[in-house]
Amino acid sequence: MSSTNPPTRGIRWPVWSGLALVVVTFLAVVVLAGLKLHNAQGRPLPVIGPIADFGLSNQNGRAVSLADLRGKVWVADIIFTRCGGPCPRMTRQMKELQEAMPAGSQAKLVTLTTDADFDTPPVMKAYAERFGADLNRWMFLTGTKQEIAKLAIDSLKLTAIEKKPEERETPQDLFVHSTIFVVADKQARLRGVFETGGDGVDPRTVQMQILAAVRQLEREP
Repeated sequence: MSSTNPPTRGIRWPVWSGLALVVVTFLAVVVLAGLKLHNAQGRPLPVIGPIADFGLSNQNGRAVSLADLRGKVWVADIIFTRCGGPCPRMTRQMKELQEAMPAGSQAKLVTLTTDADFDTPPVMKAYAERFGADLNRWMFLTGTKQEIAKLAIDSLKLTAIEKKPEERETPQDLFVHSTIFVVADKQARLRGVFETGGDGVDPRTVQMQILAAVRQLEREP
């Protein structure tokens, strides 16, 4: 669920429409198809767009900005800790990616929350520990809804739609959000979009594709 075009500025956190999600999903298919073609041909990954500076907090409450990631290749996703849907699967996949990173790789892993009010740094830290995250490599970021949206939506092309109370099937059914992993390069540019679940998606193949993208981008200046 990603897009090559940034969403319109000024969209409020709880008002992302279902139509926007459909459009973003369609564009994600187009972007993903293009990335697979580039990978198959051994060509450099395309530059999807720049990543703007941001100000968030990690699981220890420490301030994190783009400067902390510049010069590193990084993989990101968006979840929320109360999620009973795809989030645990995605986090397990990120853990497997953590374990599969080659020796010597300086790549970082970044998990954002959609649930800024609930997912405080201590909550994010407990979630990270639950899944065995290596916090030297993997950071869990939270902050204001506006700052999360700035990074997740505007820069990383991730999507999160807060569900209306009457639409929720369970108390934990709070958001509809992207189930993709995205990859950024050392120059703080979005370079890869990878679907993690759904029909016809082999998690092992996706992991290998992401690792290949990381290796390629780490070889770049």
